[in-house]
Amino acid sequence: MTILSQAQKVSALRNLMKEEGVQGFIIPRADEYQGEYVPDCANRLFYISGFTGSAGTCVVTDDRSCVFSDGRYTIQLKQQVDGALFDTQDSTKMPVSQWLLENANGKVVGYDSKLLTPREVKLFSDKGVLLRPVSRNLIDAIWESRPSAPSSAVELFPMDYAGVSAPDKMDKIAVAIKEKGASAAVITLPDSIAWMLNIRSNDIPHIPVALSYAIAHDNGMVDWFIEDARVSGEIQKSFGNRVSIHLPESLEKILAGFSGKNVLIDGRRTSQWFFDVMGRGGVNVIDDKDPIIAMKAIKNKAEQNAMRAAHVRDGVAVTKFLIWFDANAGKTPLTERDVEEKLEEFRRAGGGYKDSSFDTIAGFGSNGAIVHYRATPKTNKTIEGSNLLLLDSGAQYGDGTTDITRTMAVGAPSDDMRKHYTLVLKGHIAISMAKFPYGTTGAQIDAMARAPLWQHDLDYAHGTGHGVGCYLSVHEEATSFSPRGVEPVEMGMIISNEPGYYREGMYGIRIENLVLAHENGICADTGKTMLTFETLTLAPYDKNLIVWEMLSAQEQAWVNAYHVRVFETLSPFLDGDEKAWLKKSLF
Repeated sequence: MTILSQAQKVSALRNLMKEEGVQGFIIPRADEYQGEYVPDCANRLFYISGFTGSAGTCVVTDDRSCVFSDGRYTIQLKQQVDGALFDTQDSTKMPVSQWLLENANGKVVGYDSKLLTPREVKLFSDKGVLLRPVSRNLIDAIWESRPSAPSSAVELFPMDYAGVSAPDKMDKIAVAIKEKGASAAVITLPDSIAWMLNIRSNDIPHIPVALSYAIAHDNGMVDWFIEDARVSGEIQKSFGNRVSIHLPESLEKILAGFSGKNVLIDGRRTSQWFFDVMGRGGVNVIDDKDPIIAMKAIKNKAEQNAMRAAHVRDGVAVTKFLIWFDANAGKTPLTERDVEEKLEEFRRAGGGYKDSSFDTIAGFGSNGAIVHYRATPKTNKTIEGSNLLLLDSGAQYGDGTTDITRTMAVGAPSDDMRKHYTLVLKGHIAISMAKFPYGTTGAQIDAMARAPLWQHDLDYAHGTGHGVGCYLSVHEEATSFSPRGVEPVEMGMIISNEPGYYREGMYGIRIENLVLAHENGICADTGKTMLTFETLTLAPYDKNLIVWEMLSAQEQAWVNAYHVRVFETLSPFLDGDEKAWLKKSLF
């Protein structure tokens, strides 16, 4: 079969648009499950545009086309997208809806109802965009040699790590459904289903989930829409006869059976298709947040312990890598991709390793200034001279998920590099040492991390922290440490702590640990529970980049205590030379 060029793909798409009677077509990064990571068969944005970022949208009209993403990807967009075929835009400055009004005013714009959420459809419509669902996905219709849909075997997530049985979780979900006045809830997020059923799978890279849908009922029963052959008898037994398995094709018919009943569904995280089907079937839709999200974000004791154990193994692997890198960087020819492969080699050797938790970001020099950089054969830098290596990576172990960023000096770092690194470290320490009353929001925590940079008129264009699952999604909803983080920090949440600084064309800096929120006293004045963070991640910082005098006595004490903890925890798993190297990280 002939492989179409990028220009031929756009031309073929425009021909199909004419057949459908539309003058534009929206291609989001999201798949039918609205996940951050998508299987190869659903990466339509990459197919049409060549853009590999985890967030974005492409719009093709009969005479113009544009690819949009947020501030994390502005540099990457310019590098990956053919400027002769597509404009590129920062969606935070030029929303897709505004671009359509300016470039497709009066034109009918088609969309696949399984790929846009009702809120997205409403946003476009409210802005005056003329939308029409198409009868088929037009990208799929032109996609030659499209990869097959995944169909991995489903595995049990052990009770030792899950802490709560699937039937007990179903009962808790049933209570939440009743509280919303519904008889059932449609669950469309694969990680919500994985958590509810205590199962894992491998349908997509990095996130151990089965791409499927479920309906949870107010009596604690669940309908699960997945191929029966993927679910063993042992797994079905673990459900306690509470789960009925159905072919995915039967979903529409079963949804229609709720005619006249109240059904909860999450309009922010579910496709318009569900609302269309239930609307035609006379179902009373309650548009509310997936009730599992909040439950999943708060880790029980078993999950917390599983994550701690995973982080010890990961800390050993990362520290062994840092020792190797220190011995070889600048002395042996190395590239960014060499670094990625070596780090994964150390992780695989540690036991329990399943996969990376996302595509490793190994950005040297100017590539480190690209927030979500991914080394390719074309961009793969040689690590030489004096600059910084930003290494953001994570692992999926059978008992937990990790996400860690360390920035390392290669050669002699400049004064600016050391100053900026220390400012980022001060913000990172501020979160690590924070003590705050219950009710404190993610936005308030986020400001703590940015404050040292703000004092020097500096900032960064990404959030400071996201939730992390327990052998689930590395980007899980909890509170968000960001200016938009309106939800409070809850005890049991595991969140990343990752401030950064980026000097375009020169270098990037980010420091990241995962932290666990827990109770730490009662406020004498208000009676509110006080919270603080336990740092789970275990790996040293680069002493060569810290301007010690810029740290307060309290910050210096925190760094010292952290490095002592890293040494004491990891040294039993290191040999003599490795222990000696790690001991040198102590101040």
